[in-house]
Amino acid sequence: QVQLVESGGGLVPTGGSLRLSCNATVPIASLATMAWYRQTPGNERELVASIIGVGTTHYADYVKGRANISRDDARRIVYLQMDNLKPDDTAVYYCNYRGVYGSAWGQGTQVTVSL
Repeated sequence: QVQLVESGGGLVPTGGSLRLSCNATVPIASLATMAWYRQTPGNERELVASIIGVGTTHYADYVKGRANISRDDARRIVYLQMDNLKPDDTAVYYCNYRGVYGSAWGQGTQVTVSL
């Protein structure tokens, strides 16, 4: 069973940075797609960034140039580094796994960007 645990959220000022971490209980290299999503109240969960295979990455337009997704295969951790944060980035951020072990979501970590 896949379990994901996010950490690293918190309160940051506009223009600040955060690094979110997602610890997985299964291997995440090569055959898995790891992604970060975010959700605000009343809205659907939306993709922020993903990493797949040998390290191919994809970013939503609204974070391009401000975010970097990376993966530590040995430690089974996926990171999301976000810089130049804006109040619109305030949301609960979720880690997602899709791969040979199925699909799973983490419990989410709150990111709040103050004015």
